[in-house]
Amino acid sequence: MAAHPEEFAARYRAAGYWIDETFADFVADRTTRFADRTAVVGVDAHGTPVRWTYAELAAAADAAAARLAGAGVVPGDRVVLALPNVVEFVAVVLGCFRAGILPVFAQPGHRETELSQFCAIADAAAIVVSGDTDGHDHRALVDRVAERLRAQGVEPPALVDVQQWPRPGSSEPRIHADPAHPDLGTGRVGVLRRSGCAGSTSSEGLFAPGRAEEVAFLQLSGGTTGVAKLIPRTHADYLYSVRASAEICGLGEETVLLVVLPAAHNFAMSSPGILGVLHVGGTVVLARDPSPRTAFRLVAEERVTWTSLVPPLAQAWISSARRRTPDLSSLEVIQVGGARLSDAVAAEIGPVLGARVQQVFGMAEGLVNYTRLDDPDELVLTTQGRPISPDDEIRIVDPADPDEAEVPDGEEGALQTRGPYTIRGYYAPGGADDPVNRDAFTADGFYRTGDLVRRLPSGHLVVTGRAKDQINRGGEKVATEEIEGPLLARPDVLDAVVVGLPDPYLGERICVVVRPEAGVRSGPDLGAELTEHLRASGLATYKLPDQFEFLDQFPVTHVGKNSRRDLRRLLAARLSDE
Repeated sequence: MAAHPEEFAARYRAAGYWIDETFADFVADRTTRFADRTAVVGVDAHGTPVRWTYAELAAAADAAAARLAGAGVVPGDRVVLALPNVVEFVAVVLGCFRAGILPVFAQPGHRETELSQFCAIADAAAIVVSGDTDGHDHRALVDRVAERLRAQGVEPPALVDVQQWPRPGSSEPRIHADPAHPDLGTGRVGVLRRSGCAGSTSSEGLFAPGRAEEVAFLQLSGGTTGVAKLIPRTHADYLYSVRASAEICGLGEETVLLVVLPAAHNFAMSSPGILGVLHVGGTVVLARDPSPRTAFRLVAEERVTWTSLVPPLAQAWISSARRRTPDLSSLEVIQVGGARLSDAVAAEIGPVLGARVQQVFGMAEGLVNYTRLDDPDELVLTTQGRPISPDDEIRIVDPADPDEAEVPDGEEGALQTRGPYTIRGYYAPGGADDPVNRDAFTADGFYRTGDLVRRLPSGHLVVTGRAKDQINRGGEKVATEEIEGPLLARPDVLDAVVVGLPDPYLGERICVVVRPEAGVRSGPDLGAELTEHLRASGLATYKLPDQFEFLDQFPVTHVGKNSRRDLRRLLAARLSDE
């Protein structure tokens, strides 16, 4: 990873953005300061209702840290978390922070393709799952991940299954030993002390616990290729974002946050999210599923004041609320982010759901924008907010200009940014010289976000699209190459191009345009077969195509068929017109 140059780091320290507090300090201070207040409400991996005070959350975090230690994990190790919205998620995250272990935030919907990449790139010491909580055998999934890693010459991580942990009230802590998975509870034989990246030179000291400007955890980038990119976030930069977000959003001890999005998403974690609420002594309520029925029940029972949605969920809430009469009287603010919210839907949230809408536009790499709660309605309903920090630098450039000249305010361009909580480089084997970093960052340290935006005189941004080969399906970023690669390996597929098509519910839906080999019969049966092929390849379920189209010939681009980006644009325009 590339660190911030000292001149910038000194500026951020002097401004009070970066302070000496680490996440270990954060957990110890907040769980002590708010010890008797309710911290987390939800269910555990067995479906048992749980209500923890801050003091009980601290005990659960310590128990989780002890179990990770029993699995052979030591401070500085990376641990992949692939947990659903169960209370153990919060305990494991805080336990990692207290022990100086670096979480890698995967999603429970990720499968062996993605998890294998995360484990290999992060050189993970363990992977934490929740058995069959969601009806999928995650222990068998980890076995398949281990097979892939061994085939690459990579030592598989230890399996840690929170469903095997003792239920509340049992003796604490107890490490489950499973003969079928000897790594669980016994650690791994011959564990090498981890390096900074698989294949990189030694990074001894990079993860030393107790230093606020060192890496605290790794998040996942949506990416534009089939290769995972890990985002290194430091204690100092991320906690600044948490503190500033909580202040902008006016959170306090009486805040009750309902988490319906996957808890590991950056939006759900820190905008202001779980960490923002814990920062001020509020209460986090975890929903096991995002359905309006479940969410409306929890809002009424727990007197929820705040929640965060992606546009499809906001539309589902509006539709459901019109059909029934849920008690949403406690709701004060509904945040919507992850994808562009249409102006028409934004205008419906207040009248139908009875809460103030706040638009959020951000990225796990750093920059977060909010509409402010006192902004005029015109800005709240039609823009995606303005940056958190006065030192967030925004540059909007001509995407077709090789010199990346800036465009005037009000004109569409490609968004670049740098600032006190935006990374300067991905966690990559080649460091700053790795191709992934050369493509994603300018020579002067601006991150090329891949978003197309317009900037208003007020500083608010209006998101108009994407410049990268990526589809934003309901807030989930999907790289086109992830789907095209497995399909092009099939002998009955001559060519396949993935395009994002406008969708009133998802924002974009995934369409795969296929040129079958001569003599191959196309149609729904082939589409179903290709979907199963993608599923069997280990692709996450949310990346599976929404539709297939079959063509005998692809349109020819002005630069020939080698420009797949131009080909995608042509096909997307043609299918959208149809």
